[in-house]
Amino acid sequence: MSETLQAVKGMNDIFEDDAKYFRLIESKAREVVKSYGYEEIRTPLLEDIGLFVRSVGEGSDIVEKEMYTLEDRDGKELVLRPECTASVARALIERGRLSVEPEYKGYYIGPMFRRERPQRGRLRQFHQIGVEALGVAEPTMDVETMAMAYDLLTGLGLTGLPFMVNTLGLPDEKAAYTKVLEQYFSALESELCPDCKRRLHKNTLRILDCKVPHCAELTAKAPKLWDSLGTESKAHFEAVCAGLDKLKVPYNVAHRLVRGLDYYTRTVFEVVASSGLGSQNTVLAGGRYDGLIESLGGPSVPAFGFASGIERIMLMMQDAGISPPDESLDLVLVGADDKGRSGAFDLAMELRKQRVSVEIDLKGRSVKAQMRRADRLKARAVMVLGEREIEQGKAQLKWLASGHVEEIPLDAGVVKQKCAQN
Repeated sequence: MSETLQAVKGMNDIFEDDAKYFRLIESKAREVVKSYGYEEIRTPLLEDIGLFVRSVGEGSDIVEKEMYTLEDRDGKELVLRPECTASVARALIERGRLSVEPEYKGYYIGPMFRRERPQRGRLRQFHQIGVEALGVAEPTMDVETMAMAYDLLTGLGLTGLPFMVNTLGLPDEKAAYTKVLEQYFSALESELCPDCKRRLHKNTLRILDCKVPHCAELTAKAPKLWDSLGTESKAHFEAVCAGLDKLKVPYNVAHRLVRGLDYYTRTVFEVVASSGLGSQNTVLAGGRYDGLIESLGGPSVPAFGFASGIERIMLMMQDAGISPPDESLDLVLVGADDKGRSGAFDLAMELRKQRVSVEIDLKGRSVKAQMRRADRLKARAVMVLGEREIEQGKAQLKWLASGHVEEIPLDAGVVKQKCAQN
């Protein structure tokens, strides 16, 4: 017996029950971001590994533990993209888009790859919606982008999700605070979990994000970043909070909030699920990354963005009892004999041209079997066609939910109209 082939661990097949959530979430995302003036960008799944080492950070968990890497035939080391901000930055620099116009607002929807331990809400292939807004340093861009994120979530029916907001300050302030934090945790190194011991001298800020209870207790007593910030950084953050207040976007200031990627500066934020996703409860997150473009060889361009996991949004919607709109099959045409099957085929093809969803039997099954299949397909209506119906040019249309039956002409326009009314 040959071994049964299986999907790669942590990489799921998406069937219709979940795919309909994907379509709804993606459709709402496109609707919202386009109302804010964003255009779509699609980048390759494979990138040079150096892109993420330079952008995300060599000491980040993503680079150290989570990337899927491979070597091509020329010996070049490539990686399946673990996130898309760096890819968008690379594309804009490579194509010279920022040298012509230093402002850009783009969005992407697609799969990302990280070799994490799979659990509910955390997969090795997952899908993200993300936006990147470049060229505006003012806090109004932070506010507008977070308001857009809020519009997306509430547009999907997800409410009661306050934003957790913090500031990391300017790069020199962030670096100075990192040294203070490293000194604090160095005295407590023996009490840290293994991951935090590894982070201590490579990515110290990530210790603040540790979910291990004892590390969280130590973090609560650590020096605050706010105390290391200058007047300019504090003023920027206060303007962001004032802007969110004005737009009535709910938020809480979280002074311990950091992001796991090195390129973030100033404003960072997260939207966290209150339940259902365990420790992997961040649904949407992002912030400002003013130095990233320049660090990758482009011009000095300020930037702000966020990304959200489609699977996590879907789980939250399911937990909240939010369902996508009904996409049931409009009609099943049942062929009762040879003439009926031929007529059903012709009518189905006409209806499909008018974008009515129709299914017909192509295997010559009995009428009873075709009716059972209509129930399995959850069709809204069924119509049986035989020699008599074809000759008379009319048939009985039955609505399966109510049992209501009406006789209508075998005219594609009439059938389409009836399907649109019910």
